[in-house]
Amino acid sequence: MTKILLIEDDATINALIQEFLQDKGCCCTQAFSGTEGRLLVDMEEFELILLDLMIPGMSGQDLLEYIRSSSQTPVIVLSARTALEDKVELLGMGADDYLTKPFELEELWARIQVQLRRTQGTPPLGQSVLKYRDWTLNLQERSFAAKGVPIELTSHEMGILKLLIKYPKKVFTKQEIFEAVWQQDYFVEDKTIHVHISNIRAKLKKTGTDQYIQTVWGIGFKLCE
Repeated sequence: MTKILLIEDDATINALIQEFLQDKGCCCTQAFSGTEGRLLVDMEEFELILLDLMIPGMSGQDLLEYIRSSSQTPVIVLSARTALEDKVELLGMGADDYLTKPFELEELWARIQVQLRRTQGTPPLGQSVLKYRDWTLNLQERSFAAKGVPIELTSHEMGILKLLIKYPKKVFTKQEIFEAVWQQDYFVEDKTIHVHISNIRAKLKKTGTDQYIQTVWGIGFKLCE
């Protein structure tokens, strides 16, 4: 049974989502503040976290930062904030997805399934380790190293590198990357892909391998040959 942590201070919304997820066969643990959410994160293992931003106690942003300091558990942010810069900021902090309130429960479920497929899928035997120059991506262990140095990646960052490493000579447009990694239609031009590529490069900079990722004509990305 899939274990999901729901952190939402609105009791009505919290109860509605919990009942819906239980009907889908999930075990949904409720939290109503950031402080309570942090306590549960420390005490239990979850396969996915639903995180409201405007919660009492520890803020949603601070809790996301805390989670990412030690865990790559998928986090879907739930927020009434609709500004693009808010979405970009949260994705940059390590959120795996961002759903704007109000939303349909079936859409939430679809996004949850995308994250669970990404984290629970088992790669075929013989394809669990991908290598490119000084990089090693272990899909089975969900780990990545550059020049032997372990690098913590979010699930989306790992998905992007997996795509680039598997097809190092191909130039991927932002739309192709988004649809392959997020498994959703790419509707509008935004900074999502650029933010994630920038985050990957920043993490790789200390190993000197950040230059392996090239921006091509401003429309896409590939790996250096």
